[in-house]
Amino acid sequence: MLKEFREFAMKGNVVDLAVGVIIGAAFGAIVTSLVGDIIMPIIGAATGGLDFSNYFAPLSKAVTATNLADAKKQGAVLAYGSFLTLTINFIIVAFVLFLVIRAMNTLKRKEEAAPAPKLSAEVELLTEIRDLLKK
Repeated sequence: MLKEFREFAMKGNVVDLAVGVIIGAAFGAIVTSLVGDIIMPIIGAATGGLDFSNYFAPLSKAVTATNLADAKKQGAVLAYGSFLTLTINFIIVAFVLFLVIRAMNTLKRKEEAAPAPKLSAEVELLTEIRDLLKK
């Protein structure tokens, strides 16, 4: 059973998946920092310091607080500002991911379009002989 597990764990797909998860987590941290530390402050500055995360609608009359954290303690609230902020973050992350994949596909196409190296005369002759022998 241990031998089977080792064979399973060392298959290319499992190792590729593990590498993908690790790189994905690191990439996610980079994109989260990009969104939270660079893009959202620019959006906040462009909108006059608008912060969506504190936008909410009270669902009971007991809620009188003006910020979301206190309002949640007082009763039920509809925190649409947090949802809006996360939606904007998702759109930005998806766009950045699209740009990365697009760049990777462009590089891949350039590699595929590169001409094959010219074979030496000996290799060409041996290839012709092999093809004749196959017939």
